[in-house]
Amino acid sequence: MSVPKEELIRYRLERAREALDDAQSDMEQGRLNSASNRIYYAMFYATVALLTTKNLSSSRHSGVISLFYENFVQTGQFPAELARYLGRALEARIDTDYKVSVPPEPLKLTEMLENAETFVQKAEDLVRTA
Repeated sequence: MSVPKEELIRYRLERAREALDDAQSDMEQGRLNSASNRIYYAMFYATVALLTTKNLSSSRHSGVISLFYENFVQTGQFPAELARYLGRALEARIDTDYKVSVPPEPLKLTEMLENAETFVQKAEDLVRTA
């Protein structure tokens, strides 16, 4: 059974917003590693929603990011500075999920969460005009 494209896009954007809410809650409760993970996934889900508008997908995170840059950033539809937030969030997620290190700094996470909110909002705006 195939899900209509518009429904997939809406679902992915809902997941992005849910991940932002989770990140905020995690930060408030001092779960900084989890917050870092949710910040990245908020942007990832929004990116997947954008790719879906052009019937593009990848089974790998690196493929999703590559397609995003090729089809949205390099074309000027998505600002490069905002797009860089995705890469920074991925690096932070990898650090907190896989490396033995100290937890992320709360102030840095607060900034990352604000950046993620801006990123998701831009993706939502682009979806509305697609």
